Amino acid sequence: MAWFNLFSGPSAERLEQKGDALVAGGFWGAAKLEYERAHRKRTVAAGLDRESLNRLEKKIAGTREALAREHHHNAADLSAIGDHEEALELVALALTLTGDDALKETLVQQRRDLEAVLKSRIFRTHSEPDEERDPEEERASVESPEEAFRALCGTLPDTVRRAYLGYGPDFKTGYLALNSGDFEAAADYLARALEAWNAADSYIPLELATACLQLNRPEQARQLLETLLQHHPDTLPAYQILCEIYWEQKDFDQADALLASIPGDLAASLAVFVLKGETLFQAGDFDVAKTFYRDFLATYGWDDSIAAALARTHEALDEMDHARRMYQEIMMHGNSCHRRIDPLVKEKVADLSFAAGKRDTAVLELYLALAQEQPEKASLYYAKVSRIYQATGNETEARRFQALSDQMTRMHADRTIDHAQGG
Repeated sequence: MAWFNLFSGPSAERLEQKGDALVAGGFWGAAKLEYERAHRKRTVAAGLDRESLNRLEKKIAGTREALAREHHHNAADLSAIGDHEEALELVALALTLTGDDALKETLVQQRRDLEAVLKSRIFRTHSEPDEERDPEEERASVESPEEAFRALCGTLPDTVRRAYLGYGPDFKTGYLALNSGDFEAAADYLARALEAWNAADSYIPLELATACLQLNRPEQARQLLETLLQHHPDTLPAYQILCEIYWEQKDFDQADALLASIPGDLAASLAVFVLKGETLFQAGDFDVAKTFYRDFLATYGWDDSIAAALARTHEALDEMDHARRMYQEIMMHGNSCHRRIDPLVKEKVADLSFAAGKRDTAVLELYLALAQEQPEKASLYYAKVSRIYQATGNETEARRFQALSDQMTRMHADRTIDHAQGG
């Protein structure tokens, strides 16, 4: 849970971008939480944006599927080393996440196999009365909160996982509440756990700080995290959340000092480079940020996240040609590695090219592809396709795509009215 951070400051757009970054790093659970919070912000915002909500819903579904597959593979690994109970918990959690029929079938069979092993173990235990049975083992299959808690802890680093499993019932209840979005209850139970544990070096402040951010208590979160890092200076999520707080408070000197204090190998990690560059960007030091990102790429080689940050910095400096070329390079690297290109990168290339007056086939094909990948924005893309055809003298296609755009705009408006009226 500590990977996400949404409080009153960050916008829905910012949260979605953070979710995208977490997806790129394979942090599916954290990305799902970011997208869900962005979705909630969109839902309560004035003027319902159905296109953005649809996009976020698709991203949430994608992270759920990725999490389900991750749990499936982790369960297989646990089963291979004999930890069938925890494997069964992960399979049960995966089944609640996936909507993929093929994966569901695989998971159901995996669950049957694990249950057969556990039944066999229980049968052997009944057949050997001299051996004492473990009552916790027999109850494991029906204790859903325990299953959910152990499954969540199973995604954490070993040191943290072992610590979380030992923090007691208040922590478990608070951690589950935090992950289910009940932040008031989470803060209450986690505060009790912190007081009961009474150990200066626990990880509990990390989760309590996250709950505090959700409740718009950034100062309390800041104090908790600063204290935590005195005992656990290698806790990357704490640096990420603290930087968010410092950026929102415009305390960029403090953010610089925090990042300069990061020890050892962690200081040389990509995540820390991203935080350093983002601090420069948030402070408005765009020229310095541009140099920072360029130096990184020259020294360490290509990285999509750094390249995207550089492209965004070019945009902030109104260097649109440089920005467009950088986004195009991101696309080229993705194509050469046979990776799916982020539609937002394609959109940047198309829009920046269109704004620069380009009306060629390449731009047209980008917009047509985007209309398939992001149908919720197809009306906007088709309007630009129409203008490209018009610029090339193809009036028939120009009228056809403008009509499509108009029709989709009307349909979207009707759906928005129906939704507002509860239809």
